[in-house]
Amino acid sequence: MLLPQTKEREYRFRLALRMGLPIFALIIAFTSHTLVSNYNTLNTSFYIEAIALLFVSVYFILYLIYAGFNVKITDDVTKTFSREYLYNYLNKEIKNKKEYTLILLNIDNLHDINKMYGIKNGDKVLKKVVEWINSYMKNEGIENFPLGHIKGGDFILGLEGSKDKYSTILDLMCLKSNELKVDDIEIKFSGAITDTNYSQDLDYLIEHLFELQSKKKNLKNEDIINPNELEKIVIDSLSKRSFTLMEQDVYEGNKSVFKEAFIRLNAANGKIIHPKSYRKVLNKLSLGVDFDLMVIEEIITKYADKQRYAINIFPTSLRNDKFLTKLKELLKEYNNSKIILILSEMEYYSFIKRYNSIIDSLRKMDVWIAIDRLGSIHTSFLYLRELEIDIVRFDTYYSNDKKLQKNLSIIEGFQTMAQEKGVKTWMKNIENKESLAMAQKIGINYIQGKVLSNLELER
Repeated sequence: MLLPQTKEREYRFRLALRMGLPIFALIIAFTSHTLVSNYNTLNTSFYIEAIALLFVSVYFILYLIYAGFNVKITDDVTKTFSREYLYNYLNKEIKNKKEYTLILLNIDNLHDINKMYGIKNGDKVLKKVVEWINSYMKNEGIENFPLGHIKGGDFILGLEGSKDKYSTILDLMCLKSNELKVDDIEIKFSGAITDTNYSQDLDYLIEHLFELQSKKKNLKNEDIINPNELEKIVIDSLSKRSFTLMEQDVYEGNKSVFKEAFIRLNAANGKIIHPKSYRKVLNKLSLGVDFDLMVIEEIITKYADKQRYAINIFPTSLRNDKFLTKLKELLKEYNNSKIILILSEMEYYSFIKRYNSIIDSLRKMDVWIAIDRLGSIHTSFLYLRELEIDIVRFDTYYSNDKKLQKNLSIIEGFQTMAQEKGVKTWMKNIENKESLAMAQKIGINYIQGKVLSNLELER
């Protein structure tokens, strides 16, 4: 027997003894008084009854103590149902109800909270999250529902009816949880839902909930690739020229005047690598020039004779002799090609005369130069002021109509500065009619977004 079990038995025995002593004392006092007062008239049955009463009292007290420990209804920390009691309760509910729904609610980062803030704060988070769940469900008109603590940050909630009735409530709860904090501790919250249409067996239902939760986490992490594997994929994609070109129209007024190209690398294992992942690797491996040449050659030779294409390139490529030589050769060979080179960099390039000389040589070949992320990084403002460019594009921070309204004076200031220099302005990610109307009112020259045109696969 383990030491905790031994100590628990000792504790229970001492507790039973303390509870039983007053009763034993009362029985002994009553028996003694009866014996002294009625010694001559007592029947033998009295002695038998007294002994039986003593034994029954001892048994009853011990039973209450041990049974009370064995049947535990609530969890000590969260005050929700304990796992054992919840399982018994839900089994009865599933048996008696025609349709029944189970919801798994999980604090995904509880382990990190315990590690960073201590176990006591972890317990506090569990309590507060339970209170928040109860409050949220009450606001939805749902009260007196079974909620139990399964393990760690996992809770099971039971509701009568099919899951279709509660799926929206769960989705909104998970969205609302983004605002949930406990003493400035951020809570990462997720959920899964199933019902008795899947199975009538509680164990199967709970296993299914954890499978659904695992699938959701895998979907969220599907783009996370081991760094070594990612480098191999990028190198392999470049060597095989394996990529997908997407495009989106950019409008001036009601007319599409050019398209922006978006590149995704295709891995041999079927994975798709997006720019936010592969551009870091290209920088690290010094493959930016090779990548930009591959994309530009594809666009110039296949598409840019039909309509002008805007392409994001590394600013270092534009200042690279190998890149410039190859680009100019392509432009001379395909002299009807029209492209826009979009540049964005965090560090300011101080040799402005050389930069302007390069830009001027390309503009003479009908290449437009655009500077990206105006209003977000200081280099874009400096380049607008010092470089001979054609277009400046605002950072996507300003694309929302609320941000446009809030930063109206900043945008109008940049707009005026651009106009005075003969530079046109461009705003992307315009997703609704309100943002579109405001951008047009400000006088943005080029507008791009789903409200005007969807992102499409180039065929």
